[in-house]
Amino acid sequence: MAQPLMPHATASWLVDNTSLSFSQIADFCGLHVLEVQAIADDTAATKLTGRDPVRAHELTQDEIEKGQANPDYRLQISKGPEQVRRTKGPRYTPVSKRQDKPDGIAWIIRNHPEISDGAISNLIGTTRTTIAAIRDRSHWNIANITPKDPVTLGLTSQRELDAAVAKAAKAAGTEAQPTDTRLEGDREALIAQLQAERTQSSRDADAAAHGDDPAAQARALFDDPFRR
Repeated sequence: MAQPLMPHATASWLVDNTSLSFSQIADFCGLHVLEVQAIADDTAATKLTGRDPVRAHELTQDEIEKGQANPDYRLQISKGPEQVRRTKGPRYTPVSKRQDKPDGIAWIIRNHPEISDGAISNLIGTTRTTIAAIRDRSHWNIANITPKDPVTLGLTSQRELDAAVAKAAKAAGTEAQPTDTRLEGDREALIAQLQAERTQSSRDADAAAHGDDPAAQARALFDDPFRR
């Protein structure tokens, strides 16, 4: 069931201006009956200013009269409060994290200079003026700004940051190039040659140790300067 926009303030008004039961008010406002009792007894933690649900078009006078006439009647809300949806503008950032924005912006500018100011604005939820001030070090608090990963600060997600980096790299034409495999054969041959030489050196050292081959002794002595 939908509830009034300000349930405690609405309950306070209903207590003061109607003869509805505490149970009816609690049911309508989505509160516990003891909360309504505390409001009625002025023992609530905060003194509330009543909010008229009739003027707010959340309850009609007819509904109130039906409830007052029948204690078992459940009040019906006229309409639910409209939910405000943000469709434009920068990303919303909680107040507790807003002081971290300059640090996150500085980190992106330092580590990903290819990302445009517009993309940074979308990631962090800031203005281009602020970004420009940090970029040219004219920001009023520049002495106290320390670059910090905005993902760690909780200002954006790793996926969004990676997407912004990839998009900026693509726009700048600096995407990762395919690996050149033309020299793979030569590389493998060189590795095989080095392994063969290492194996032969080990054999020569063993032969020299047993005195089997004078040539091997010479090669081993040459390969191992500590035997000279």
